[in-house]
Amino acid sequence: MRKVVVLGCPGAGKSTFARRLRDASGIPLYYLDMLWHNPDRTTCSPERFDAELDKVLAKDCWIMDGNYQRTAERRLAACDTAFLLDFPLELCLAGAEARIGKKREDMPWVETVFDAEFRQWILDFPQTKLPELYRLLERYREGREIVVFRSRMEMERYLNVLTG
Repeated sequence: MRKVVVLGCPGAGKSTFARRLRDASGIPLYYLDMLWHNPDRTTCSPERFDAELDKVLAKDCWIMDGNYQRTAERRLAACDTAFLLDFPLELCLAGAEARIGKKREDMPWVETVFDAEFRQWILDFPQTKLPELYRLLERYREGREIVVFRSRMEMERYLNVLTG
């Protein structure tokens, strides 16, 4: 495990899992949200995002946290390990809501409201985004370790084995 992609619905716990994986493995962690979002709550251009992403992909090892489906195929083609957190919708909604008002290392600002548009994106995720993620994981299965967690308990077991 040297090049790792962590995918899943917002609120599933991708960033928390990625941090714990980083701490256990020593592999550098890159948050796609930090590449895309500016501290003033604007976003960078797709061209700048792609250039920054290319810099990370060129490194010897990395953990990348985030969906950004426009670039998921490039990241999956470059990784040797992919994790998908496929958790129940209610858990993801609760996770996204619980982080409101908290400073996080994976975002350049503190979210102050659970935005209605973002909430709807989470609600739509199982129908609009998840099937494509599974299709990509199947396409890039050969030569990669693909791990799908369907519960936090499965994720905890994995981390416990990893950390010994």
